Amino acid sequence: MDDLWTAVGLVLVLEGVIYALFPQAMIDMMRKLPDISPQVLRLMGLMAVIVGWLIVKWVRT
Repeated sequence: MDDLWTAVGLVLVLEGVIYALFPQAMIDMMRKLPDISPQVLRLMGLMAVIVGWLIVKWVRT
């Protein structure tokens, strides 16, 4: 369970760094989100899940 909370904390740190360092870029990106099709967003999300899973698997072996 500690690993889960560590992972959640790391996600929040990484997202926070992006918002802190590039606030205007994040605002611009969020404004463009409605223009992206749901299929593309779904594919990007699936790719993020796969890459994240591969990283965890690589680190854990």
